[in-house]
Amino acid sequence: MPPIPGSGLAKGLAVTLRTMTKKTVTAQYPDVQPDLPPRSRGVIALFEENCTVCMLCARECPDWCIYIDSHKETVPAAVPGGRERSRNVLDRFAIDFSLCMYCGICIEVCPFDALFWSPEFEYAETDILELTHERDKLRDWMWTVPEPPALDPAAEEPKEIAAARKTADKLRTQREQEAAEREAAAQAADAQNAAGQNAAGQEAADREGTQEGQE
Repeated sequence: MPPIPGSGLAKGLAVTLRTMTKKTVTAQYPDVQPDLPPRSRGVIALFEENCTVCMLCARECPDWCIYIDSHKETVPAAVPGGRERSRNVLDRFAIDFSLCMYCGICIEVCPFDALFWSPEFEYAETDILELTHERDKLRDWMWTVPEPPALDPAAEEPKEIAAARKTADKLRTQREQEAAEREAAAQAADAQNAAGQNAAGQEAADREGTQEGQE
């Protein structure tokens, strides 16, 4: 069936009329900050206390935009006669956000939870060379990282928590059994003592009765 002449124009006007009747919403940025989703990928923040300089984030980064420098320090032995140990000390941790494609691989592969997503997004620069931010700036962004969202009530319990709960329940059951055994042993001891006292009392009464009979 051939299209009716002017049907396309009528559809376009209908869309226009529907849009005209809707209330317009204007984002008053920058006077009013936008309400970003909790998992927004704004910028990468560094919690350097957790960083062990394992270099895993730098090796896995597909853009090679993470720069890490470190040195080794000798840690004295904790006990006399113990062995000295060496540890890596972080000197520099920088990210070139002009190269970063916000894939999040560095955050995913970090085994010590040293990198996090921050919703901060106002870090534009007039010079591309100034988009390489050092660890001080990355540390400042750490305080803008939101708390993790609560788990879905219907979600499966994490395996770590389930294992810890199972161990705690096992220890609690074991302690309850030990307490019950101690209580039963105490009751048995009390009953034995009471039976001994009754037997001693009965024996004394028998002796007194025998003496009276002899007299």
